[in-house]
Amino acid sequence: MGYNVTQKLIKDHLVEGEMKPGAEIGLKIDQTLTQDATGTMVMLELEAMGIDRAKTEASAQYVDHNLIQEDSKNPDDHLFLESAAKKFGLHFSRPGNGVSHPVHMQRLAKPGQTLLGSDSHTCANGCMGMLAMGAGGIDVAMAIAGEPFYVKMPKVWGVKVTGEFPDWVSAKDAILEMLRRHGVKGGVNHVFEYYGPGLKNLTAMDRHVIANMGAELGATGTVFPSDEETKRYMKLQGREDDWIELKADNDAAYDVEDEINLSELEPMIAKPSSPGNVVTVREVEGEPIYQSYIGSSANPGYRDFAIASKIVKGKHIADGLSFDLNPTSRQMLIDLSEQGHIANFLQAGARLHQAGCNGCIGMGQAPATGRNSLRTTPRNFPGRSGTKEDSVFLCSPETAAVSALNGKITDPRNAGFDFPKVQELDKPTIDTQLLDKPLTPEESAKEELVKGPNIASIPKMDELPNELELPVLLKVGDDISTDEILAGGARVLPFRSNLPEISKFTYEIVDDTYYDRAMKQREEGGHIIVGGTNYGQGSSREHAALAPRYLGLRVAIVKDFARIHWQNLVNFGILPLTFVNEKDYEDLEQGDVLIFKDLRKVIHKGNEVDVAVKGKDKTIKAEHALSERQLEMMESGGLVNWVKNRLDT
Repeated sequence: MGYNVTQKLIKDHLVEGEMKPGAEIGLKIDQTLTQDATGTMVMLELEAMGIDRAKTEASAQYVDHNLIQEDSKNPDDHLFLESAAKKFGLHFSRPGNGVSHPVHMQRLAKPGQTLLGSDSHTCANGCMGMLAMGAGGIDVAMAIAGEPFYVKMPKVWGVKVTGEFPDWVSAKDAILEMLRRHGVKGGVNHVFEYYGPGLKNLTAMDRHVIANMGAELGATGTVFPSDEETKRYMKLQGREDDWIELKADNDAAYDVEDEINLSELEPMIAKPSSPGNVVTVREVEGEPIYQSYIGSSANPGYRDFAIASKIVKGKHIADGLSFDLNPTSRQMLIDLSEQGHIANFLQAGARLHQAGCNGCIGMGQAPATGRNSLRTTPRNFPGRSGTKEDSVFLCSPETAAVSALNGKITDPRNAGFDFPKVQELDKPTIDTQLLDKPLTPEESAKEELVKGPNIASIPKMDELPNELELPVLLKVGDDISTDEILAGGARVLPFRSNLPEISKFTYEIVDDTYYDRAMKQREEGGHIIVGGTNYGQGSSREHAALAPRYLGLRVAIVKDFARIHWQNLVNFGILPLTFVNEKDYEDLEQGDVLIFKDLRKVIHKGNEVDVAVKGKDKTIKAEHALSERQLEMMESGGLVNWVKNRLDT
């Protein structure tokens, strides 16, 4: 039996474990990606672990999230990140250079390699024939230090692609259709691999759109083969020498089979407030909108903007509507300007923002209260936009542009004019002025970290106690996202390098009393959180584990976890347990006190853990999925302590 592309990538990078689905494997990481909302903590972790220089082939630090400089905190952190990039031998992408994922694709991505990023949408670079995965920052710090990345061996979900897009339908509609079929947790512990004759009708940037929102399926990653289209794209970027062919063997098999016929697709839309809440656009046509937003890492290509530009050219957006244009890279902005597309947008009434993540992460461009926002972004979790009671729909650039003209959600096939054609540029701009190359080892050795007053070192974490008697401080439902655990946005993200300060925002969207109650209980030994299915979906931000840990969270018991958040909990010494009997979730109440006896011995003895409910004559059964390596980390109090212990012996 031959190998598919995913299996080839894993086989070529396997350093520990066996390729059996569900088993823990260790992978050599070739490249890493960090961004400023998560990278500050990564750099502090490298410092804490005593790392002198990156051991990867290429590591890049991007500044793309925290671009609003309303005071000194963000620019101070930009200087810190620049100094860390110099000290540790990283590429440094300056503010204004663009969103990490498309910039990395343009300048550094290589077929056949592994990429680990402290951003859940790192999987976008799977469009280049890479195994690209999101992870918590400390996992990325370990990869920068040359350590393997540990993950459960995924199953491979083969998606055969046939046909070609009809007019008014594009790659965003394809991935929304996948989300309509499988939801936000359907892809957990799977890599989606696309193959088949229809790939010839998907450009490299179309593939980026699909791979990017593989994160919304809960997938470990998304993989496309490296073929002639990949070669064409890399040649246009001046990097043809980095191209290799990588495709599945003729007799390759997949654990799960699926098929998507591009010719049969129609415009799709995700309703509030989940990327999995997908219907056809015609089902919600006529809903009034306040905002239409084009851009983000989910639709970052030249074509995504050019098609919208041609749709609005010579026309004007509806009265009272905010038409937000969010270019995703400096290169893209130059090309759009030179081709007249920026002028088309501006004359139509668009608001032009700087190249970066911006409104996608809630950093500006927040919609008005009680009004609908139509966006080409990858996520619409509650409050992510920056407006607490938001109403965000996800759609394609075609749908967003036509709807902007009408002031209401409109099936673009009902635009009333012919579908405009867009040609890919023969000679796109190649601009590296704001992407600094790594210093030499000799130069790096002379560099010192530049720490502003807002940067605080990581507090020491204590070991796992053998006996616990703690209250359930918070009980939450299904599909709790990391945005709800710890929001992004202009209020919160400037404190990403200051754990005591950022922890004050923990769970405020769900329960604004949580912080005060947790701080009080922290002095009593900590607390427990109980949750439903897909707990911790969404962003890879490790602050969503680190802040609760700082506030005294010791155990999370849920129906099941999202992959990256589960790993982040382990990394910071929070014991992640799942209910053996989901009825126990219904029976547990906020305020119940749970008792764990001889815990360190119990978790080593087997996967099951008996938990007594104080005063109720009831015992619930829970289980863990920790490897021996992770059990050692858990006992140590987390990965930082575990690394320190290894270095000290």
